[in-house]
Order: sequence, then C-alpha cells, then structure tokens
Amino acid sequence: MSTRRKINATAKLIGEWPLTPAATLGSSVRARGIFLEIRARLPTDFRKLFHIESRVLTLGLSEGAENNVQVVFGILSKALQNIEDLPVIPREIEDILTISTAERHRWLKDGRLQSAGTKTVKLRGRARNITFHVFDPQHVEDVLDRDLVTVWREQDAATAADNRRRAAGASPIPGILVSAPAAMIRSSGCDSAVRLSAARKYAFMR
Repeated sequence: MSTRRKINATAKLIGEWPLTPAATLGSSVRARGIFLEIRARLPTDFRKLFHIESRVLTLGLSEGAENNVQVVFGILSKALQNIEDLPVIPREIEDILTISTAERHRWLKDGRLQSAGTKTVKLRGRARNITFHVFDPQHVEDVLDRDLVTVWREQDAATAADNRRRAAGASPIPGILVSAPAAMIRSSGCDSAVRLSAARKYAFMR
C-alpha cells in the first residue's frame, strides 16, 4: 500500500531545486538517494518540510522558523555543490544499470565494476552498522554509455557454456565402450569372441 507524505498546512513553499540528469543518471532511486543524503544534513525542524517530487527538491517554511531560513539555505547550497560527484550506492547502481544484485557482486569481485571505497551506515531498527561498496558516478556513467552490461552478460554466458562443455568432457558417460589398444588384443592370441570380451573389460576399467 502506497503512503502519501503528510503536508504541513501552515508551511509555504520557499524554494525549489531541480536535480539534473547528470546528478540522477536517469534514476528515480538515485534521485531519492540524493534527497535523503541532503535531508540528513538539515536541522531537525526542517527535515519534515523538505521533500522531493518529480526529481525536484522543495523546501517549505512554517511559522516561527524564519530566523533559520538563511542557515538552511546555506546548508542546501553547500550540499548541492558538485552533487553529481556523490558516490553511487548499491541500490542506485542496480537501478541505473538495470542489473541484479548477483551481477553487481560478481562484477565487483572480478573487477569489472570498480569500487570507489566503502561506506558504513546504521540503519533504523538494526543494532549493528552495515558497510557496503560505493561507486564513482563517472565510472557508472561510462559503463552505461558504452553498454558494458550487455558485453559482460555475453562474456558470462560464454564462460558458463565453456564450463559446461568442460564438465561434460571430463565426466565419462556410463555404458559407453572405449576400444582397447589394438596391440593389447593382438598380443593376447585369442579368437574374436575373446578379443571382444577383452575390449569390453578394458572399456569399463577406464
């Protein structure tokens, strides 16, 4: 069930800041991540007045908070500087590149996705902190522009097929007869029936 944000009826809109495609990388998940990052820096009284709709950040003003407006504007102005460089977190890169969590882990492990470091946060309702890798927005944009996800998936498919062929070739199939060396059979001096028996015995001994 979707939830609608509560609107302070006494608050009036005092500012709007559209997020550029360079900042969001075309992702609504990334846009919300930026919103949450900036909201965490605001004074507590203003966090409930700060919202995002259609990738536009908005700030309201309630009665009695006029004295803090300039302070909040200063925080917002600083937070929005170079917002395009804000590291991309896991759920954002999965949405931007349209990849699965398994693909992110695999490509990060083998170096195709390049980590820009780690970030540690404490989630609400959890006793312990969690640490995860973050990614440089320029690297993510490069992967997107060059359609490397398609290339990597083709590479993974080829590798999986090769591994299956190798596994099939390394495992003998029960019941398949392999001819015994001719010299072994000739040296036995046996008739054809005995030679056939010897060949079968040799095949199942291999």
